Amino acid sequence: MTRKRIIKGQLLEDSDLVTLDELCRSCMVETETVTLLVAEGILEPQGQSAERWRFGITSLRRVKTVIHLQRDLGVNLAGAALALDLLDQIAELKRGMQN
Repeated sequence: MTRKRIIKGQLLEDSDLVTLDELCRSCMVETETVTLLVAEGILEPQGQSAERWRFGITSLRRVKTVIHLQRDLGVNLAGAALALDLLDQIAELKRGMQN
């Protein structure tokens, strides 16, 4: 007998915000990792304290990209921050060319 697994999810809009716990669960990282990313300027949460932090949906992509750069390519945190800045600039230039 084959067991079927049901996966539930929710579509998120660009304007949606996620909590620190939701971000950590989605990216499979510890809160300390996200705190380091905030300290490095890679993530910019809304809210004054970690308990109240809210992150934009783009933070999910940023965390996953940093994890990939570190784990798979051996890039340190400062290098990952620079790579993300360059990727953001490239995306902005592409958007400008499409308009």
